Amino acid sequence: MNEAMQNLLTRRSCRKYKPDMVPQNVLDEILKAGTYAATGHGNQSPIMIAVTNKELRDKLSRLNAKIFGKPDFDPFYGAPVVVIVLADKKFPTYVYDGSLVMGNLMLAAHASGIASCWIHRAKEEFELPEGKAILKELGIEGDYEGIGHCILGYADCPEPKAAARKENYVYYVK
Repeated sequence: MNEAMQNLLTRRSCRKYKPDMVPQNVLDEILKAGTYAATGHGNQSPIMIAVTNKELRDKLSRLNAKIFGKPDFDPFYGAPVVVIVLADKKFPTYVYDGSLVMGNLMLAAHASGIASCWIHRAKEEFELPEGKAILKELGIEGDYEGIGHCILGYADCPEPKAAARKENYVYYVK
C-alpha cells in the first residue's frame, strides 16, 4: 500500500492532547496542505486562522463551549493549536471548499505525526457578536462563515483504532 493510501486509512480523531506546541515549520506544512485543497472553480473561497496564542485559543474554547451547552468543558481537548477555517459566502461552493480544506489539514497533520480533530460550532461561533469582534480585531473583513476548527497537537492517548466499515457503504453500478 502506498504512503498516501496508508495515511488516508489510518488517520483518526484525537480527543486528548499534550500541551506541547506544534513546531512552526510543521504547522506551516500542514497549513500549506490546506491551501492546496480543491475548491469550486479554483476560487479558493476559504481562509484559515492559525491560533497558537493561548489567550485567544482559550477565549475561542469558552465561546465554543457556551454554544455547545457545556460551559466548563474544553471542546478543543487541550490541543495547543486551533486552525479556524472560514469560507466566503459569495461562492456557491464555500461549505464544500472549507470542508475539503479541513480534510487536507487533518490528513497533512497525520502524515506529520500530529494529532487532529474537527470541532464543530464554528458557524455559530462567528455569527455571534463575540465571534464577529474577534475577526474584526484580527483585521478579517468579508462575509465569512465558520466551517470548522481543526485542532492540532501531540496525542496524549493511544491512537484509536478504526471502527469496522458498515455494510453497503459502496454500491457499484457496472
